Amino acid sequence: MAQDPVIIVGAGHAGFQLAASLRQHSFEGGITLISDEAVLPYQRPPLSKEYLDGKIGLDLLLMRPEAFYRDHRIDYLPGTGVSEIDRVGKTVRLASGERVGYGHLVLATGARNRVPALPGIELDGVAYLRTLAETDLLRDRLAAANNVVVIGAGFIGLEFAAVARGSGKSVHIVELTERAMGRVVSVPSSRFFAEAHRRTGVEFSFGAQAARVAGRNGRVDHVELAGGARLPADLVLVSIGVVPNGELAAAAGLAVANGIVANEELLTADVNISAIGDCAAFPSRHAAGQPTRLEAVQNAADHARCVADRIVGKPHPYGALPWFWSEQGKLRLQIAGLTTGHDQTVVRGTVESGEFSVFCYKAGALLGVESVNRPADHAHARRLLAAGRAVAPEEAADMSFDLRAAATAKAA
Repeated sequence: MAQDPVIIVGAGHAGFQLAASLRQHSFEGGITLISDEAVLPYQRPPLSKEYLDGKIGLDLLLMRPEAFYRDHRIDYLPGTGVSEIDRVGKTVRLASGERVGYGHLVLATGARNRVPALPGIELDGVAYLRTLAETDLLRDRLAAANNVVVIGAGFIGLEFAAVARGSGKSVHIVELTERAMGRVVSVPSSRFFAEAHRRTGVEFSFGAQAARVAGRNGRVDHVELAGGARLPADLVLVSIGVVPNGELAAAAGLAVANGIVANEELLTADVNISAIGDCAAFPSRHAAGQPTRLEAVQNAADHARCVADRIVGKPHPYGALPWFWSEQGKLRLQIAGLTTGHDQTVVRGTVESGEFSVFCYKAGALLGVESVNRPADHAHARRLLAAGRAVAPEEAADMSFDLRAAATAKAA
């Protein structure tokens, strides 16, 4: 299989990294990288930060210049959709009708914005932030806006809010749950970030539901909440999560359950098809082997490297430690591990100082660490968690405890 042609559907971080890793491993077979976007593969994290804020241009956003694909013999097909997988014939049908054969097919189809069933959601002035095209449109709209409403207080919503406030816009965030980033961070971190944003002038409505987006002459005018409150808005960012793109796989008879189902080597039930990145649901050893779908650049790139190893004849289970980050104004949040289900938190440092880490435990076992403006803690936490080393809650709380020594200690 090592020299059979590989087709990669999706050119985000996972798809690009797979193509690059195969060539790094001296893979000599054909590589076709297919994207439904009409641009070269680009980095997504800066979209909601430096790119949106105008600090970097498209040249710094691109993964590689056009010459890279030519020099590495990667056939890049931009603006091209895949409409069908023929598993028996081992071909994919492009939107143009052309069929392309594969030895191995990798689905890196990513995810798309979740769109709420709200009256008025189609109005001019309702925006999203996931793709380059969406961000370009949003940047233009933000420049002309005065009153911004953000629906959803997750990473993207808060990152956008920081940029909007930095541009002098009025910002109001509507969140259905009772706290910011409630799905992914602990209570201490959540409270800290909400207060930090409030100090810059951001307003929050927690436990609130947007009931309607109202407009005048086809353009957004305000957002109406379920309780009747009206929030003035000439720009609304909807950021309530994503939906994994699994329809192509499902139509081909592959299992899809909150993502395309893959095994510990990221293979689907078809030995000729892998799934990687945001679209893949796989058994994570950092979640007790439970099916897990992660939305992270780290996971996408490490998935790709794992599959590249298998394609060139060096298979191994995927076991990379998950880690995440978010930059919100001057605040940098870094997370190592998966903290879902923790029953105890220990703060290292002080929340008041704006530099602290939250160690999250379950039944006394360390699940993950959230670090705010403490990059050294994050680096040590990644080493600790990857190696499975224990740090007791009382040690984590003790500032005299040498976290670096614990992280770098040789195994007995």
